[in-house]
Amino acid sequence: MVTELRRLRFDDVNAHNAGEDDATVRWLTGGRGTVTSTAAHFERLARNAESGQGAQGFGVWVDGRLAGYVDCDPDVNDGLGSGDVNITYGVHQWARGVGVASEAVRLICDFIRGNEFGSCAVIRVDPDNRASVRVAEKCGFALVRNFVSATDKHPDGSAAVLALYRLKLRP
Repeated sequence: MVTELRRLRFDDVNAHNAGEDDATVRWLTGGRGTVTSTAAHFERLARNAESGQGAQGFGVWVDGRLAGYVDCDPDVNDGLGSGDVNITYGVHQWARGVGVASEAVRLICDFIRGNEFGSCAVIRVDPDNRASVRVAEKCGFALVRNFVSATDKHPDGSAAVLALYRLKLRP
């Protein structure tokens, strides 16, 4: 199984949206993407890639098939410290449970390291999302603390409590 990260293009919008399921909506997006919203997101990522600033997002490809999404964002500061770069990811249902998310996290950490975006990678996750907690632990991230998010909300509007996992990428 070959896993790689590739920049997302407009041609990937439908495959990306088709990979969203109830778990993706619950743990990551809060709602399903549309062609318009996803295309706008991909365009923003392309502009960021050109400037080398802001969130950098990629499709996670397994053996040539789009299997998910991963990004890193040095501008997220909710619960993070200086030098921390937030990682967000989601894997399509067909690719779960076989190490794709862990490999995507490793690859995005290599990207952060190679582009000197920050000194640590962090994963902010709902502590009840056992799959993402396992990914963080499997990739060597250490639990720093749980905190009340200033930005993430539950569907009822209440503040989310997130677990913060950190991996030092360089001294």
